[in-house]
Amino acid sequence: MALSVTSGELIDVAVGIERSGAAFYEYLVNTTRDVRAQVMYKYLADQERTHIKTFQALRTDVGDYRPPISSSDEYAAYLEALVKSAVFGNDMMARRMAEKTSSDSEAIEIAIRAEKDSILFYTSIKDLVRQPDLEVIDKIVEEERAHLTQLSEFRKGPART
Repeated sequence: MALSVTSGELIDVAVGIERSGAAFYEYLVNTTRDVRAQVMYKYLADQERTHIKTFQALRTDVGDYRPPISSSDEYAAYLEALVKSAVFGNDMMARRMAEKTSSDSEAIEIAIRAEKDSILFYTSIKDLVRQPDLEVIDKIVEEERAHLTQLSEFRKGPART
């Protein structure tokens, strides 16, 4: 069985990933006592909401475009596994994970995994979107990598002068 998915459906998954990330960061903004962490969580939540808007605009453009490649069962199973194994399955799960974190350190570790998951997913779908949309996907991957770097730097602690 070949992969039978439209680019629009993949974009819908991407919107879900970003919504879950925004929900996670928004919860943390309202619960952390660390001002430095709060500023970072707010920035990341805003970035996720920007990505949602970007993907929603892209979704309108791609419609039900089907990529001209014949993907194998193995590739279809791979994409499905990526989605199912994502740190956040949905907004509610993201909030629950944020509620259960016992520290900013733990929240940062979860956020790092989530950013890695999204980078992996977006990189994996590049063969399944229209050529004109690759630039948008690449831009979002670049931003997700920047988030990963920011989270990693935060994990190291405040910069020393």
